Amino acid sequence: MRKIFTATAIAASLTATVAQAATVNLYSARKEALIKPVLEKFTAETDIEVRLLTGGGDALLARLQNEGENTPADLFLTVDAGNLHRAAEAGVFQPLTSAKALKSVPAHLHGTDNLWVGLSLRARPIFYAADRVDPSRLTGYEDLAKPEWNKKVCIRSSDNIYNQSLTAALIEHWGEEKTEAWAKGLVNNLAKPPVGGDRDQLKAAAAGVCDLAVANTYYFGLMQTGDDAEQREAASKLKIFWPNQDSFGTHVNVSGIGLTKHAKNKTEAQQLIEFLLSAESQAWYAATNNEYPAVEGVEWSDTLQAWGEFKADDLSMTFLGENNAEAVKLMNRAGWR
Repeated sequence: MRKIFTATAIAASLTATVAQAATVNLYSARKEALIKPVLEKFTAETDIEVRLLTGGGDALLARLQNEGENTPADLFLTVDAGNLHRAAEAGVFQPLTSAKALKSVPAHLHGTDNLWVGLSLRARPIFYAADRVDPSRLTGYEDLAKPEWNKKVCIRSSDNIYNQSLTAALIEHWGEEKTEAWAKGLVNNLAKPPVGGDRDQLKAAAAGVCDLAVANTYYFGLMQTGDDAEQREAASKLKIFWPNQDSFGTHVNVSGIGLTKHAKNKTEAQQLIEFLLSAESQAWYAATNNEYPAVEGVEWSDTLQAWGEFKADDLSMTFLGENNAEAVKLMNRAGWR
């Protein structure tokens, strides 16, 4: 009986170990519909269950910090290099060791010390009213501060991480003095208070409130392909101008993922990252989010191809986080609210 009991206990222990090893817990700042189908495919192919918790990026980061070593999370997925940098600074990540994952993504899309990698890219170009603006008048982000566009620019507030990251990138390219002068000029050119989201800026340009708007490309894609007829009509009145094609290129940012410091399923978690960086997953994930694949060579969706090719800024994403504090101070001094 003792032998039977011992064998049963060992078997139960092994079963529990296998069950635990076959699970990955993911905290995601992306909505469930934008990530769950590819996670289900991963489970179907590997028999590794993915337990998904979605929420706001700041709330999930705070949860990770509060849970500490007791967190069930193995992975944290969020958007914008600035947010990923905050998570890294908060000490919730550990370095990725998957050579396959790290090799798949260009080095400038890695976090410091490989604490995270990009999964998809979004560009932040200038949109213009096709019936009122001759694109030959535009060259780059510098135009947003030129007097000729007085009261003709729409952009969201300075507390938005996307604008903070754009400003952080410009600090790296231009230096603080030029970037602050640019920010002051931009504020003088605002056609309306910088309230609302990116889609609100695009709709304002379509409605004639402004001639130029700054927004992430995936919002434009959502307007073009969504069910809202009013938004589709607004998008049809706008064109994309890719800034700074003769210099550093158009500003891009990432959605990214990192392995948590206290991950219990480290091997399986990195296996999921590798799966998300496979060509098939990249194509689906990027197309679903109207974003660009982080892995080079993956075919763009029809929507993205219709926008045309462009030179993207290859500035290291680490600068977007490292320059964030100075960017916020600079924007405040410029009166960008």
